[in-house]
Amino acid sequence: MMPLARAQVAADSPGWQWPGSLVLRLVLVAMLAVALSGVLSAWLASRASEREAVRRLVGQQTEEVEVMARLLASKIEQSQKVLRTVAEGITPDMLNSPSSLEWLLQQGLPAVQFFDSMQVARQDGALRVNLHSGRLEDAANLDPSERDALRRTLTGGKPLVSELVAGRTAEARVMFTMPLRREDGSVMGVVAGALKLQSQGLLPPSMTLPARDDSRLIVFTRDGTILSHPDPLRILGNVRDETGLGPVYTGWLQQAQPVAGRGTTEVLPAHIVSMAGMPLPQWFVARVSDARAMLAPLEGAQRKAWWLAAALIGASMALLAGLMVWMAQPLAQLCHSALQLARGQRGDGIVWPRASGEVGALVQVFEGQVQHSAQQRQQRDQLEGQFQAILDNASVGIVITRLGILEVVGRQACQMLGYSAEELQGRPARTLYASDEDYVRLGERVQAQFVAHGAFDGDVCFMRKDGSPVWARVQGRGVRAHDMAGGTVWILEDLTAAREAQQQQDWAAIHDPLTQLCNREAFVQRMGVLLAERSARARTPGVEAVDAAEGEGDGVMLFLDLDHFTVVNDLAGHDAGDDVLRHVARLLESHVRQIGWAARLGGDEFAVVLPGCSLARGQALAEQLRAAVQAWEPSYQGRSFTLGVSIGLVVLDASLQDVPSVLYAADMACYDAKRAGRNRVETRHADQAAASGRLALGPVEGGGFSAFLLGCVFFGVFGLWRLWGKRW
Repeated sequence: MMPLARAQVAADSPGWQWPGSLVLRLVLVAMLAVALSGVLSAWLASRASEREAVRRLVGQQTEEVEVMARLLASKIEQSQKVLRTVAEGITPDMLNSPSSLEWLLQQGLPAVQFFDSMQVARQDGALRVNLHSGRLEDAANLDPSERDALRRTLTGGKPLVSELVAGRTAEARVMFTMPLRREDGSVMGVVAGALKLQSQGLLPPSMTLPARDDSRLIVFTRDGTILSHPDPLRILGNVRDETGLGPVYTGWLQQAQPVAGRGTTEVLPAHIVSMAGMPLPQWFVARVSDARAMLAPLEGAQRKAWWLAAALIGASMALLAGLMVWMAQPLAQLCHSALQLARGQRGDGIVWPRASGEVGALVQVFEGQVQHSAQQRQQRDQLEGQFQAILDNASVGIVITRLGILEVVGRQACQMLGYSAEELQGRPARTLYASDEDYVRLGERVQAQFVAHGAFDGDVCFMRKDGSPVWARVQGRGVRAHDMAGGTVWILEDLTAAREAQQQQDWAAIHDPLTQLCNREAFVQRMGVLLAERSARARTPGVEAVDAAEGEGDGVMLFLDLDHFTVVNDLAGHDAGDDVLRHVARLLESHVRQIGWAARLGGDEFAVVLPGCSLARGQALAEQLRAAVQAWEPSYQGRSFTLGVSIGLVVLDASLQDVPSVLYAADMACYDAKRAGRNRVETRHADQAAASGRLALGPVEGGGFSAFLLGCVFFGVFGLWRLWGKRW
């Protein structure tokens, strides 16, 4: 039996056979194919590496000039911001006082530390200040081109960056201008600042680095004037004489294109030239590189690669012949095993050949198919369990959407939105928003941020199942980068409590904590808005006639100061005084809620503003408030107190243009009430209020020392007057 079994095994395992003519022909064809493909691959790889190297150099140079252009643009923008700050600090009165302007530029807003020279001119062209390196100079020393820049700004009313003010290299400079505007928007003057070409604020020397023999970084104007160059002798020269850059610049001029911020690169036989523009100052940044020097390392590497490729091709052809002959045997064994399978033999009883290459791969595929399928099923179940655990235990909400459908919703997101996972999964994302308009607007925001940044990050208001809003910080990224159609992963962080706390903080900032009325800061802001609206309506033709026909007045303001309030504080304590202030606040609010508003200015002083109220109605309401305060007799610690209130009333006439004038006039009216016996209402009419406001706050013509002394004496007498009135 044993010899018979061995004979059967030998019969089932075919021995080695010499390959036939078909295999030999295949060997020859394969060797030829290897040779041709090797040579072609080496050539293609060489060309591809060269193109890739050039592409990388082009990309690097283009990005470099764009970055440098943005850097210079930011420096220019910074200069304009500094100049805009200076312009905002100059008032109409300062234009008539060169000393005030000089103080503002050197001490109040030390802009001379930023600019090499500064000028301020009025609308009529008169130069008020001419500062050079912190020193005043005569207006005659101003360059004609600088005068032209000032004149253009006064005429056009727009800021500008001048062309290069030429001169010697050390004196070449660029001028920045900013119009000065009145409150109505009209131009009242111009302020200008100049920076030397080589100053740190404009073109620092570091821009010329690195200074290499094979590369130059150049900054020049639209007309070709060189502003920055590794060779200092080339500054203020013309770019047309620059090797490599000259033809590119000439071609750009012929195309008559505007100066654009994006960079462009041209590859010439001997040079690689990159340019990027700055639209505002009409400047260019260019990098000129020697093409041969930049590609020299690549050429050496290509020669070595050709020798290595030739050696590998020869060795591959020799190995291929032997390998193909050897591979023919597993193929014959595979055919034998396949014939066994075709005869109906069970697959688990077939002995497959152990081979490498394609035959071995086929054998492994057949053998491992069942086992591989089982492993895949197990891994899939494990990943699904891990994913569900992440969704259920994450501290933030996780949502996955695709094509506007909620595909996956985590537990935290469901709790935040008030839904169950079954209620949300498979439903449109529109379900989470209050209206279609909100959904469309958010979609536009998301699309814009994905296009710009490849992701979304912002605060979004969702609608809970019960209809209440919930704010969340939302971060979204595509499942596949830059492919929103493939699905988007959203991270939701609840911000509702934080926003409510912020709203509460904002409310507390403008309200008095004791009385809950508007505080002094809020009063000044609201009164300023009221005066501005009234001034705008007064300038509109026909509005005053319409208001008069409808029975509306100019409005009134009441200044209230409690009488004998210090008696309550002294005898009953500050807690009783606080209770009195709270009661008075509630009383004021209940009387004026429908027609105006009240504010606590500080201490026992209050203000009531009645927009559109006539004088007669304002006086009647003031009497009602005075009577209501007098009628209230609070009791503390077994003692009763009688209070009163002195009220000053002023009509919000057109003669009162600002909040300090209104406050001053109303305060003086209240003082009149104090002096007349307290607990009464006194009215200051428009002419009295206007005169008081001009005396206290109006500008003094000439700005001389006598005006200053007069103001000091007036305010000193007024302060003693007020102090005596408060004490008695």
